[in-house]
Amino acid sequence: MMFRRIAMIAMACLSLSAWRPAQAANQPLNVDQARALLRSLHFRHGHIEVPGAHASLELTPAFSYLDAADARKVLEQLWRNPPDTSVLGMIVPGDNARSLVADDGYAVVITYADDGYVSDKDAADIDYSELLQKMQKATRNANDERRKQGYRTMKLVGWAESPHYDRSQHKLYWAKDLRVDGLSSDALNYDIRALGRHGYLSLNAVARMGQLDSVKAGMQQILPMVEFDQGARYADFDAHTDRVAAYGISALIAGTLAAKAGLFAKLFAMLLAAKKLVLAGVAAVAAFLRKLFKRKQA
Repeated sequence: MMFRRIAMIAMACLSLSAWRPAQAANQPLNVDQARALLRSLHFRHGHIEVPGAHASLELTPAFSYLDAADARKVLEQLWRNPPDTSVLGMIVPGDNARSLVADDGYAVVITYADDGYVSDKDAADIDYSELLQKMQKATRNANDERRKQGYRTMKLVGWAESPHYDRSQHKLYWAKDLRVDGLSSDALNYDIRALGRHGYLSLNAVARMGQLDSVKAGMQQILPMVEFDQGARYADFDAHTDRVAAYGISALIAGTLAAKAGLFAKLFAMLLAAKKLVLAGVAAVAAFLRKLFKRKQA
């Protein structure tokens, strides 16, 4: 039953203080508190306006949506992340809380970056094998800093799915195979980026590597459900008035390995006891990579 998983989550939370700095840890929920939190969530369906992103979702009956307030309840109280005001919502398979606590479940966290129009001119020229090698090196180099901050070291094993950019839809997706020291199961991080006139919408899913087929199927269903509003679409870009991002597609992929430490703090936090695992403390990688690409484009 779902609420048996709640007990497992509560037990797993007790051990998380060893995974992250003490100042980032929240008090774990007990079973009754976790049950009450899950019952308080409001699952929405169909047409969803994404506030702050000038975008919307057209969800099929196979998915439901939690608004920013409910998504943050899950991330910060249930999964014990640091507060993150950038979270705009969460897509959940099904129409209830099962996917939030089940071993085979997952959720998709939505954020938006208003960095400006991301040019896709480099998309066709990217060598994804070379890009992967650079990301792997950056991940290794960041492990000393992870240790200093009290986090476990991490290895980027490779692409779980090689990046693909749909130029007609201006949408990008890829998946990474990640390994954290001391854990027996690799982790899957599946990303979607929808490019718009003023920035991009980020959809981020996390699960076990063994769930690749189901997560991939779900994310491919979600991909066409995401659209920017009229006037905020990629095709609406005005080169005379609009701001252009200081990076392109390759940096967008490379930087997202650790672009949001708060968001990635949730990743796999209870992989063994439930389904999540901590991958925090890696923001320096994204900052370095973005600066590197900015210098190359200058």
